[in-house]
Amino acid sequence: MSRVVFLGGGRITSAMLAGLRVGKTRHGLVVHDRNPGKLRDLKKRYAVAIEPDLNRAVKQADVLIVAVRPSSVRELLRMVGKVIGEVNRALLAVSLAAGVPLRVLSKEAGPHVQWARAMPSPVCRSGRGLTAVTFPRTLPRADRKRVHDLFATFGQVVEIPESKLDAFTVTYSCSHGYHALATLARAAQAAGLDRNTALLASAHALADGIAAWREGKYSLKSLLEEAATPGGIAAATATAMDAAGYGRAVRQGLAAGLRRARANAGK
Repeated sequence: MSRVVFLGGGRITSAMLAGLRVGKTRHGLVVHDRNPGKLRDLKKRYAVAIEPDLNRAVKQADVLIVAVRPSSVRELLRMVGKVIGEVNRALLAVSLAAGVPLRVLSKEAGPHVQWARAMPSPVCRSGRGLTAVTFPRTLPRADRKRVHDLFATFGQVVEIPESKLDAFTVTYSCSHGYHALATLARAAQAAGLDRNTALLASAHALADGIAAWREGKYSLKSLLEEAATPGGIAAATATAMDAAGYGRAVRQGLAAGLRRARANAGK
């Protein structure tokens, strides 16, 4: 059983810990954070070990998960590299920092740390997550499998080239679904539904409809044709939304996310 150490006790760490518990992981789980309140909360909620001292946390890691904001990554990695250099051993680390490329991670942490990047969804807390992983060509196959298997504990894992990771990140976020749910429900309330019924109807339109597509029995095209009969109410609704700029708004949103990811890489 290996020991997985999280540097950072924020929301994605909490979601991953919940998912790992749901998946009945056999890894030993340790969390480091500078905020003692976060550590106490995570220990209480997930029965994980906590380590307030960064040096001790890093030294006991078999796999290190770097789960801090992109703006905090470089300073943290320099400290990690110093600790690993002192003990003179190799360490497998996975960065969750959006937009920070492998070349930057390797440069800041030094030669003893071998890197992968991963983008896990907060939905992983339920065991229905989706995680994209990317590896440098030099990372051994055994280490790739260790990373893949860790994230597969709480959902599907896809391996993609690093050049595509930012596009994946701005597309797969569950915030799209939550934002669409909130927006559709508000419009439904304005049309006359009470809040609970508006949310129920909107959730069915989004979640249950997409679940039917994910079953794989029917193509998206055929499902669209079935749901939006030409000349019908659904078709009129979709046509009006497109005319109002629905597709343009989505494209602009993704473009803004990509610009933020590229800014993270330069920080």
